[in-house]
Amino acid sequence: MSVSTEGLTLGAVSAIVEKKILTNKIRIYRPGEPVFNPDTGQYEPGPPRTIYEGPGAIFPTGGPSVVLHLAGQAYVDDTPSRYRLLTPLSAPVASREDTVAVVETEDESAIGRTWRVIDIGETSTLSIVRTTWVDQNTQTAGA
Repeated sequence: MSVSTEGLTLGAVSAIVEKKILTNKIRIYRPGEPVFNPDTGQYEPGPPRTIYEGPGAIFPTGGPSVVLHLAGQAYVDDTPSRYRLLTPLSAPVASREDTVAVVETEDESAIGRTWRVIDIGETSTLSIVRTTWVDQNTQTAGA
């Protein structure tokens, strides 16, 4: 039995995708402002600032990225572990070098793994969810 899609809006499709696919809890954070340490006389990284915590999903792209190397130099964001982060359109846009962590998911081996945002979230006039390209930081079992 087929379901009629007549009158189905992008908002309705987004709601379905968010409920059925964005079932994990992710956190996006970035480095905090540097803090001066009077004991060392040095600035040290401040505590990270969470910019988003909520529904999301991370998917591998299906294989290693393919980027041509020029004069023996890798492209700045060439990575063998390219993934896609999906978040609701209501989530803030992640920035390059933000960190993404899996907070809750059915797959316990994914909890605590982190990814580096390698480009800001994609956008289009026909968006259902936001897609952001990320590179996995933690690639060891039990991370």
